[in-house]
Amino acid sequence: MKFPRESDMKKLLTIAAMLALPLAAGDSHAGPDLSAPDAFAAATAGKVRLIDIRTPQEWRQTGVAPGAGRVDFHRGPEVLLSSVLQIVGGDRNAPIALICRTGNRTSHAQKFLQAQGFTRVYNVSEGMAGSAAGPGWLKRELPLESCAQC
Repeated sequence: MKFPRESDMKKLLTIAAMLALPLAAGDSHAGPDLSAPDAFAAATAGKVRLIDIRTPQEWRQTGVAPGAGRVDFHRGPEVLLSSVLQIVGGDRNAPIALICRTGNRTSHAQKFLQAQGFTRVYNVSEGMAGSAAGPGWLKRELPLESCAQC
């Protein structure tokens, strides 16, 4: 029986890992998602608390959804956790919908918050600017509040 050389084994393992990435990425989706209009409707009806996790600069550039809580994702996981807990009054079962620019930060934040015991975390996957999930809050011309003091 002929055994593969070490360099060939490394190549095979690298290729196998690369082929497995799409499968792992598909399994790592935390879900559930909301479209921007559905998030707006749910927030307006008091069914979810919308939380914008973009940066203050982004809030100033576009404005924020009416009544949305604001947490700068880039300040780190401890700030995210403590800020979201403060927004929901410590209730990890409170329904929250996270929005960012394109849904990338929110997917990470959603998984993190779920790992911290939050049970009802929705991702507005199209974000403010749009993504493959949809055109986004801005292009859908959903309501915005100015955030000049952010």
